[in-house]
Formats: sequence, structure tokens, C-alpha cells
Amino acid sequence: MSAARPDSARKRQLLDAAYDYVIERGLTELSLRPLAEAIGSSPRVLLYLFGSKDDLVQALLARARADELAMLSDVDIGGGLAEVGQRVWRWLTHPDHRRLLTLWAEGYTRSLVHPAGPWADFAQRTVHDWLDILAAAQPARLRRTARGAAERTLLLAVLRGALLDLLATGDVARTTAAVQAHLSHVSATTSVRRNSDATAAAHAGARQTNGSRRG
Repeated sequence: MSAARPDSARKRQLLDAAYDYVIERGLTELSLRPLAEAIGSSPRVLLYLFGSKDDLVQALLARARADELAMLSDVDIGGGLAEVGQRVWRWLTHPDHRRLLTLWAEGYTRSLVHPAGPWADFAQRTVHDWLDILAAAQPARLRRTARGAAERTLLLAVLRGALLDLLATGDVARTTAAVQAHLSHVSATTSVRRNSDATAAAHAGARQTNGSRRG
């Protein structure tokens, strides 16, 4: 099989058309002939431009991941982990994102079942993508600790699990209630930590003042 050709306007055009095709139909039963007919090309041209079917699938998954990250980049990371979790969940439940997230779920699952195929590392990369977004919402000193990693990992697990439930059932109210219950816990934990930090800082300041007076 020939190697993929360098990027070109025609290659980008066909990738865009192929991406629209798989957003509608998924990747599981993807076949080059029906795909090529649907997007006004031929299997030979697709193989010439992308190198192989696996390379085309990789390009489509990379496009899906890039689109997801581009959309999530608009999420405001200010306000703390609970607030960001709230905004991310609002983004996940938006009807306009349902097809993209269904494609993400397909790629994630296939990556686990066929780790050596074109899906390789897709699941792992998306985990790190999401953890990076959540980490940016944490205080820097907490972000670098095992506790901080555990807190954002737990939130990611809740969001991802609720998302899979939502994609399967369409039940926005029930999944949102479950996410809200966890976010309330995250918010309460954050408040306790802030109060504890403020108390510790006040005690430290008092000790420093008393030390200065004695000196």
C-alpha cells in the first residue's frame, strides 16, 4: 500500500466530507466504496491520498478529537473544579454535540477492543485531554499532588459515566441529577479546604506577629 500523500486542498476537502459521513453513520461498518461514492470520490483516490483505510480512520479520529478539544477550549476554567465540571457537563448535554460524542464513544471503545489497530491510543489520549482541562481548574499547588490527581480523575469518571448513560438512554434529567450530586460534594470539599487554608494562614500570621512583638 502506498504511503499517504502530503496535505493538499483536495485531501482536506475529502477528509471533511468523510468526517461528515462518519458523524452520521459511525466508523464500525466503514467501507471505502460506499464512502467514496457518497463523497464524490473513488476508493483508489482515497487510498492514494491517505495511504490505507486504517490511515484514513486515524485521520478521522484525529479530526474528531481536534473538534472536541476546539469546542471544549471555549469552556471557562475559572471558578474551581465544581464550576468547570458544571460547564463541561452543560457542554456534553447540548444536543448539537450528540453526534460528535457518539463518534467519540465509538472510537474510545474500539481503542480498548482493538488496541493495535487504527484506534490505538485514542482512549488514552482523550483521557489525558479531559484531565488536562480539569487540572487547569485546580489551584496549582493542589494540581501537582496525588490528591489533586485523584479529585479530577473521580470527576472525569463521573462525567464520562454519565455521558455514556446519556448517549444510551437520552435521559438528561436523571444523568444531570447524578452529576449535580457529585459536583455538590466537590463544591463542599473545596469550601472546607478554603476555610482550612484561611484558618491556617490566619494562625501563621498571628504567630509571626507575636514573634515580632517578642523580638
